Amino acid sequence: MASFTQSRLLPRSFSSLAWSNLAAQSAEQLSLAAAPLIAVLALGAGPGEVGMLAAMQTLPFLLLSLPLGVLADRLPRRRLMLWSEGLRLSSLLAMLLALLCSTLTIGWLAVLGFVGAVGTVGFSVAAPGLVSSLVAREALASANARLELARSAAFAAGPAVAGALVASADASAAFVLAAILSAAAIGLLLRLAGPAASSVSTPRRHPLREVAEGALFVWRDTLLRPIMITGVIFNLSWFALQAAYVPYAIRTLGLGAGAVGATLALYGAGMIVGALATARVVAWLPLGRAIQVGPIAGVFAAASLAATLVLPSTWLAALCFFLLGAGPMIWTITTTTLRQSMTPDGLLGRVSSVFLTANAGARPIGAALGGLVGAGWGESACLLVALVGFILQAMVILGSPVASLRGLPAAATS
Repeated sequence: MASFTQSRLLPRSFSSLAWSNLAAQSAEQLSLAAAPLIAVLALGAGPGEVGMLAAMQTLPFLLLSLPLGVLADRLPRRRLMLWSEGLRLSSLLAMLLALLCSTLTIGWLAVLGFVGAVGTVGFSVAAPGLVSSLVAREALASANARLELARSAAFAAGPAVAGALVASADASAAFVLAAILSAAAIGLLLRLAGPAASSVSTPRRHPLREVAEGALFVWRDTLLRPIMITGVIFNLSWFALQAAYVPYAIRTLGLGAGAVGATLALYGAGMIVGALATARVVAWLPLGRAIQVGPIAGVFAAASLAATLVLPSTWLAALCFFLLGAGPMIWTITTTTLRQSMTPDGLLGRVSSVFLTANAGARPIGAALGGLVGAGWGESACLLVALVGFILQAMVILGSPVASLRGLPAAATS
């Protein structure tokens, strides 16, 4: 049985991938945090427009995860990641140029955010397969924790840096730094040594048949299905909350750009704590209970932010984002390693793309829902809708067979 606590020596080639992932994630988080701040402070956007912007920035996950997942199994994965990061860099440079020329609008911000997100999807669907080709199967848990820790650092630093740059410097500085980091990610990928194509040789069939096979595998499994459903509801609720938070924090809680960035940064800080604590949590709790930590933390997080409706407090808002980082990070590491252990090698790419589509694809729907609720009934209603959603996703996983897991199942065979 695979162990979460066993330390593994990861190959040097994996280090290049991990650093490239850190740079790419940092570039993404800087731009994602800067965009709504600039939209609200410089372009006068309201919750409806912020929700539309968030929806456009996440829509490619819904539209393109599955086809890019099939492509990731057919092309050298490093090449796909290079093309994808190059697309993100191009979108960042275009945003920077429009901002410097004073031609940036909400519409252009949304379109370029969409283009950059296409690059994010391509990078994301190719990375897990590349990890599997660089790292021995028994070391996957260690590799996943390492990648998630790097992603956590990006989430921690990105919003804080973006908020500080927008508040104290020219807004273009955030996009300059994001572009530099994106270029660094490309450079690190170019240095990457090791296999870059799928290690599993399978006959090519119609893409829809390949996608359907991965989707049916997930849906028919009594453990993977509730995990996927929980993730969908979580992301719907999370992005509905995000759509309302920036205008709510500025207009109701009275926070400035720097304070908004600082509260959002605690999401990344929570992710770091969660990534570092996962091994101990799994050693202390049965695996099934450890998996449930994330959904339960989501309920407490949404409740703390909803409490600011009657007790306005920056600290309650900060607690919300810290809990949304820490608990779900434990969820991400444990469920990813569980999925890798349960899934035959020949299905890993497609199963990963199914989960990416379901989880990340729910985000534009949640953002659009948050925007509609916020525009129609105000940000306060949006926070309450999000709380209901977080309660529902916790009920799904708490009532599922996942609770019976004591540890990782035996490795799947093709």
